[in-house]
Amino acid sequence: MDLSYGVKYDDFRNEVRQFCQNNKFVDPSTGMPGVTERPSKERLSWQVKLIEHGYAARTIPKEYGGYGADPDIINSRIIQEEFIRAGLSPGMANQGISMLVPTLLEVGTEEQKKRYIEPTIKGEMIWCQGYSEPGSGSDLASLRTSAVVDVDDFVINGQKIWTSSAHVADMCFILVRTEPEAPKHRGISYLLVPMNAAGIEVRPLVTITGDATFNEVFLDDVRVPVTNMVGARGQGWQVANVTLKYERGMLGNAGQGASAIKNLEDLLLSEGHDGRRPMDNAVIRDRFVELQARGLANKYHSMRLLSKTINKEPPGVEDLIVKYSATELAHDIFCLGVDAQEELGTLMGDSPYRAEKDWQKSFLGSFTGIIGGGSANIQKNIISERGLGMPREPLVAMTNDGWSLNKKSS
Repeated sequence: MDLSYGVKYDDFRNEVRQFCQNNKFVDPSTGMPGVTERPSKERLSWQVKLIEHGYAARTIPKEYGGYGADPDIINSRIIQEEFIRAGLSPGMANQGISMLVPTLLEVGTEEQKKRYIEPTIKGEMIWCQGYSEPGSGSDLASLRTSAVVDVDDFVINGQKIWTSSAHVADMCFILVRTEPEAPKHRGISYLLVPMNAAGIEVRPLVTITGDATFNEVFLDDVRVPVTNMVGARGQGWQVANVTLKYERGMLGNAGQGASAIKNLEDLLLSEGHDGRRPMDNAVIRDRFVELQARGLANKYHSMRLLSKTINKEPPGVEDLIVKYSATELAHDIFCLGVDAQEELGTLMGDSPYRAEKDWQKSFLGSFTGIIGGGSANIQKNIISERGLGMPREPLVAMTNDGWSLNKKSS
């Protein structure tokens, strides 16, 4: 079976390859620009250069600061492949660029698009996501953070948790309850909140990696103009699901998996501490080939989904498996990276005996992807019930007679 892209794309590939040869930039920072830290001046300059050449924000309209190209999944894939091949830093991908920008393009007002998209795609404006709350994670619609109208402002009170990037963010797209008497899915609104607004307190949460990637965010009488609402009042659940669609696409980015597999291959082909290459071990080699196959499956599956999006076809069950498949793959890649180094694979941080890449830290951090954006267990329920039409999972309820099973309401 021929899986090549065809002759007509060869010229574009050569163009991208030449750019990669002439412009060597690998972000020296150890964090994730726009996620765990503010992007450096060099990273911001690189982002602008990529946009100018159409290698980032490629399909964002020019009037909003993008390159303005027509969607072409093959060209996008070629860019990704050539950047991975050259070992260059790709365009930035964070919650603002990958989640909020496409949401605004789909449902935002013209004023919101003109105000927020350009500084976001250039990496100048960093965003965080105010969804989860204590007691409202997988059941997001049960959120309690409130917003009431006072003249021309919403006044927000409540708490968010597991808010990644909040400690470095300029803005937050947040879900609040504006109609407390309405059914829980219908009383939610979607607001854009400056993180420097009076009444906001951010408290970092240190994870198993030792980094404070996540945060608690407390909102005490925070005022936001009513014009900062995306979509209609009380219709924020529909807007939130647009964003969640793009979040799962970001977490399920097949290009990130391809880059991780390339790094893993380099590790396995290098000489280990005992003078042997891990790839010469048949068990390690077998696990690696399986990961390669899964990576290719994710790659071509993502291209199928992009084709459906461009052709305005409903994605169906295919869209539901992207996030689950990609985050599980990433976890298994980093797991093999740790195992291949034997006891040295457990080292993390500044140890002089650690490999160039911190595989243990990446392995521990991969649990974040499995849990975030809808945990793997929740994703499997969604795939089975909504995608495959299987019976809904029964609920366990406590009654006066003890525990009993009840069917989920539809």
